[in-house]
Amino acid sequence: MAIHVLSQDVVAQIAAGEVVERPTSVVKELLENSLDAGARHIRLSITGDGRKRIQISDDGCGIEAAEIELAFLRHATSKLETASDLYRIQTLGFRGEALASIASVSQIKLTSRNQAENIGTALVVEGGEIRQRKPVGVPAGTVITVENLFYNTPARLKFLKGEMSEKRQIASVVTRYAMAYPQVAFHLEQDGREVFRTNGSGNLADVIVNALGLDHLKNMVEVDDSHNDMAVYGFASAPSLNRADRSRITLFVNGRYVQDTGLTHAVVQAYHTLLMTGRYPIAILMLTLNPEDVDVNVHPTKAEIRFRDHDAAFSAMQRAVRRAIIGGAQTPTMRGQAPQYHQFEEQQRLELPMESPGQHARQRMQPDYAENDDDPTAIPIGLGQPAQPRTLPMLRVVGQIAASYIVAEAPAGMYLVDQHAAHERILYEQFMAEYTRQKTVAQLALTPESVQVAPAEARLIEEKLPLLSELGFQLEPFGPNIFIVRAVPAILSDVEPSELIRGIIDDLEQGNKPGMESIEDKIVMRVCKQAAVKAGQVLSYEQMQGLIRQLERCQSPLTCPHGRPTMIHMSNDRLAREFGRLGA
Repeated sequence: MAIHVLSQDVVAQIAAGEVVERPTSVVKELLENSLDAGARHIRLSITGDGRKRIQISDDGCGIEAAEIELAFLRHATSKLETASDLYRIQTLGFRGEALASIASVSQIKLTSRNQAENIGTALVVEGGEIRQRKPVGVPAGTVITVENLFYNTPARLKFLKGEMSEKRQIASVVTRYAMAYPQVAFHLEQDGREVFRTNGSGNLADVIVNALGLDHLKNMVEVDDSHNDMAVYGFASAPSLNRADRSRITLFVNGRYVQDTGLTHAVVQAYHTLLMTGRYPIAILMLTLNPEDVDVNVHPTKAEIRFRDHDAAFSAMQRAVRRAIIGGAQTPTMRGQAPQYHQFEEQQRLELPMESPGQHARQRMQPDYAENDDDPTAIPIGLGQPAQPRTLPMLRVVGQIAASYIVAEAPAGMYLVDQHAAHERILYEQFMAEYTRQKTVAQLALTPESVQVAPAEARLIEEKLPLLSELGFQLEPFGPNIFIVRAVPAILSDVEPSELIRGIIDDLEQGNKPGMESIEDKIVMRVCKQAAVKAGQVLSYEQMQGLIRQLERCQSPLTCPHGRPTMIHMSNDRLAREFGRLGA
């Protein structure tokens, strides 16, 4: 094939493919332009998933009339002049590719007035070509409307994710920038409904309340630490507030959202010995340093960066978070914080993860039991069901060890039963049987409680409301990102709603990942885990015997739903050998 120069249309669309992968990319680039323009109020209006319409208006400095066409040319920018400027970037955008790339694959209407001018300019751009220009009377600032995204590149559309997924991603982007710039008031509408708003007070705590909810802020500590030329500021969760993955660790470097595995690992390491394996904190953290010590020009979307001294950045982040967490643990109360931290130091010395006060209280509670028709002395735990054929030999309870393990015996020897794992198995099989028969039992709340979640999480819950209803959860939208919990599965009637919903969001977010259990199965397993008796809970003889009787009739009594063993068996011969009764 002969070598030839690509046409400008193809070049523009290749560039657009690097910068504009999806509607969320457009929102990100336009938000950055508004922030670089010094806006103090930014309003976003999204239709559907953003392909049909994205509009962003701001009160920034605006574009001068003589330069407005230049804004749509590739590599035209007001933020960079010489190559040396690349090594001291202090703005979010600088390459001059965003507007040109977006314009090449969409239809744009732009109105802007520079603060120094009396009249504004309206521009219509289609497929990168300017179709119309005229003067207009508008306030200082910029309004840009992007319509019919990817209309001229239909092949790109089949690679986009579903509408709800895109809505969640857009909400996440706006939320992140609101955290990074608390002095700016953000307002996000999706399909004409307000889903997120901040007041621009400059207080990060105010933004966290709007983005994550007051319950989260109450369980977070303020991070504020500086060393040499690096400073770290933000909030990090107490060990009692944690998630199943690292996705809630949100990091900014010099006001730019970044995805840096090293810095994320530094935050995780700050919780060493304070969180169980597989659990991760929630954090919103800002790292500021000399712009010359960080290279932001290593990725088309600028999400990845390179530090001149990565070890120093790692240490600064880890030290700041660790100091805040340990300091917060030693303080009886913290600003806006309700949890009791007097247990924290002792747990740290024991290298145990901290549990929430609500969970600790529930461990002291005895479960509610009813008599079993199959055995008058047995006390069932959880949902009722017809007796199944016995899958274990009949066991006689001997006692309890460490308030966690039930000792039982049978003709074949001794059985040591993990009471929590066993109860999980019992509840799981009973719940699944009820769910299969579409008879899931819901418990109406005596006093319905409200739960506030992040905007992206709210869209996810709304999408899965029918599924949650089938599983016994009745959640009702009540204002932006707030849900009223009307009912929960009957076995969870004593569980705190905010803790419950937080866990369900974890499951919903991970439910569709390859290799994971179905969403339904994950939620059911969580329900059973939260409802099961806990390790450390003292049981009466009747309660232990009731649990064992039900375990004997489970289809898979040897493991909990997560695959852990429910019991250890030691045969009579093994016992005799251990005590030297069978000779050498």
